[in-house]
Amino acid sequence: MTMEHAPNTLDGRVALITGAAHRIGAAIARTLHAAGMNVVLHYRSSQAEAQALRDALNALRPASAACLQCELHDTSALEQMAKEAPQIWQRLDVLVNNASSFHATPMGGITEAHWEELVGSNLKAPLFLSQALAVNLRAQQGCIVNIADIHAERPLKNHTVYSIAKAGLVMLTRSLARELGPEVRVNAVAPGAILWPETDLETRIRQDIIAATALKRQGHPRDIARAVLFLICDADYISGEVLTVDGGRSLGN
Repeated sequence: MTMEHAPNTLDGRVALITGAAHRIGAAIARTLHAAGMNVVLHYRSSQAEAQALRDALNALRPASAACLQCELHDTSALEQMAKEAPQIWQRLDVLVNNASSFHATPMGGITEAHWEELVGSNLKAPLFLSQALAVNLRAQQGCIVNIADIHAERPLKNHTVYSIAKAGLVMLTRSLARELGPEVRVNAVAPGAILWPETDLETRIRQDIIAATALKRQGHPRDIARAVLFLICDADYISGEVLTVDGGRSLGN
């Protein structure tokens, strides 16, 4: 015997997306907004980009997008944002931990500052923000989606600290799924070759990365955004999982 459920609707539900001003975060915000959600756009320093995105979304649907600035390394500021975000529309249904720092840390030159920056943004902030918003998410039977990385499983050369931080985020995803269930589902999306680093990357290296995928092409931020939307809207019986979106790169050569 099968049981049919009515399609999920996101109309009026609220999502907080960290690092939402540009790149993958902005794509997630646009996708969730197009699905009917109201969105809270977190930014650290990209105020102009965040406000431009907010204004564009509000032009499509009035009073449906808002901005909040926060330095996620500052736990007290993070907790203040966790108080403000649910007050905007008197609810919070979804937290997307997308904000991330990424840079090389070759062995022999790793400093404590590298550790604080990369672990702070990729692991510490998602933990403490999830904790601060747990009550709100439980009240709405909501969910958390963390943006991980395929390098949580396959470490990236010269990026030891980043790889460690993303591996920790995967375990955080699984731990929170157990800790916050059954009210809150917690999953992650692990991107592969979606966007190149904002620092220069040699054309040859880019070509080698694409050649290592089964689909032989680069992905797009909307591929990640659609995966996030699936986990929010159509994955009622999925929790503690990592959805890999890498064009088959993880299959190996």
